[in-house]
Amino acid sequence: MNLTDEQRQQVAAWITAGAKLSEVQNRLASEFGLKLTYMEARFLVDDLKLTPKDPEPPKVVAPPAAAAKAPASPLTTTPVPVGEAPVADEVLPPVSKVSVSVDQITRPGAIISGKVNFSDGQIADWYLDQTGRLGVVPKVQGYKPSAADVQQFQLALQQEVAKLGY
Repeated sequence: MNLTDEQRQQVAAWITAGAKLSEVQNRLASEFGLKLTYMEARFLVDDLKLTPKDPEPPKVVAPPAAAAKAPASPLTTTPVPVGEAPVADEVLPPVSKVSVSVDQITRPGAIISGKVNFSDGQIADWYLDQTGRLGVVPKVQGYKPSAADVQQFQLALQQEVAKLGY
């Protein structure tokens, strides 16, 4: 691709400003009338010895100070009158609204399978195939559980599978 020095400087300015390759490709077409494929735009940027910037990762919001406090010990003690033995109360993990069950008869093509009830009431079948891939098949087509539900599902599944000795 033959570009003038001015056009090369403009492409370099776009890249340093954080433009993605697709944006460079679109701007070349709209501003200079140069229609390039994505690969051609990639080669052009490479020929100019430019490197597009990676997008900044999303910033993580810190939890409130009250929620950030972790218990000092998994066991807490309650005050007991003098002369009586103290009793330790076990601190239980938060109650999960995701429940996992294992099928009595495994789904064909799977090592283990079962059902999951997500916190919003949606139900899905799950399975683990011979290659170790986890699959989830929701009853409602197109349903996607929340990220928190997926984490709870994975933890609950891990506990259920450990109970069975897998």
